[in-house]
Amino acid sequence: MPKFDIAIAGEVNLDLILYGFPAEMPLERELLASGFQATLGGSSSILAHNLGILGSRVAFITCAGNDDMGRLALGKLDGSGVDLSRAITDASVGTGITVLLPHGEHRHILTYPGTIAALKASDLDMDYLKLARHFHLSSLYLQSALVPDLPRMFRELKAAGLTLSLDTNDDPDDQWGPPLDELLSLVDLFLPNERELLRMTGKDSLESALNALAARVPCIAVKRGRHGSVVSAEGRLFPAEPIPVTPVDTIGAGDSYDAGFLFAWLNGLSYAECARAGNITGALSTLRPGGTEAFRDAALLSAFFKQHDFPVAAAREAKR
Repeated sequence: MPKFDIAIAGEVNLDLILYGFPAEMPLERELLASGFQATLGGSSSILAHNLGILGSRVAFITCAGNDDMGRLALGKLDGSGVDLSRAITDASVGTGITVLLPHGEHRHILTYPGTIAALKASDLDMDYLKLARHFHLSSLYLQSALVPDLPRMFRELKAAGLTLSLDTNDDPDDQWGPPLDELLSLVDLFLPNERELLRMTGKDSLESALNALAARVPCIAVKRGRHGSVVSAEGRLFPAEPIPVTPVDTIGAGDSYDAGFLFAWLNGLSYAECARAGNITGALSTLRPGGTEAFRDAALLSAFFKQHDFPVAAAREAKR
C-alpha cells in the first residue's frame, strides 16, 4: 500500500493581492488599493494544500528561501496535512513572490521567480516520490531549473508504477516549447485551461485543440471558467456545468479545480464525477481571496460541499 496518494514537486510562495486598481495605470502616480490580502501562492502549493484539506495523503517537495516570506508561505501549509519532510531551504535566493491586481474576470500577474526557478532534479528524493500512487507537476514554465530533467523523471516515475498528471499553467514567453511535447506523451492526465490549450496547440476552437491532443493523452480536463469544464477521454466528451457563485476573486480557482478533480480521480470516480468535483472546488475557492482561504474556512467548506453534493462520501467509499 503506497504511503501517499499523490506526490507533488514544485513551488511555494506568497500571493500578494491588491484590489481596486484600474487595468490601465499611469506612471509616476501614487495609486491606492481598495483592499489587500497575503495568501499562500504558487500553483503547486495551492494544489498540495487543498488536496490535503480534502483528505488526500500528499507528499510535497518544494524550495523556499531562508527569509520571512518563505517561513510565512510554508507556515500557511501547516494544518493541511501535507508532508513537508523533504522541503528544502535555499539561502542563496529569495522566496518567490507574485503580486496580483484583479480587474473583474481578468488580472495582472507580476512574479519574482526566486526559489520558484531554483528547484532542481538533484533536490528531489526520487525514492520518496515513489512512495506515492500518483505524481503531479504544475507551473512547468516557471520551474526552469527542473525542466531539463523532467522527461527522465517522468519516465522513471512511470516505470515505478505511478500515474502522472500535468498542469502547465501559463508560459510567460508564450512559446509552449520543450519539454511539453515529450511530457504529453507520458502523462495520464492533462489539466489545462481553455486559453492555455488553444495557445499551445495553435488552434482556434476547443474542439480542434482537443482533437489535436486526444490521441496522445488518455484524459484531458479543460477548465472553462464561467462555462464549467469538459473532459476528453475514451473518445468521448464529458461536459460539466459550472457552479453558480458570486466570486470574490478567481485567483487559484484553476488550481483548486485540479484539487477536486484529482481527489475524485484518485478515488476511482467517473470522468463526469471528477469534472463536477473540480467545478465545485474551483467555485468554492472564488468565495475567499486567493486559492486556499476558502479551504481554510471549515464552516464555509462544509456548507458549500453539502449544498452542491461534493462526492466526498462516494470517493471515500470507493477508496475502501
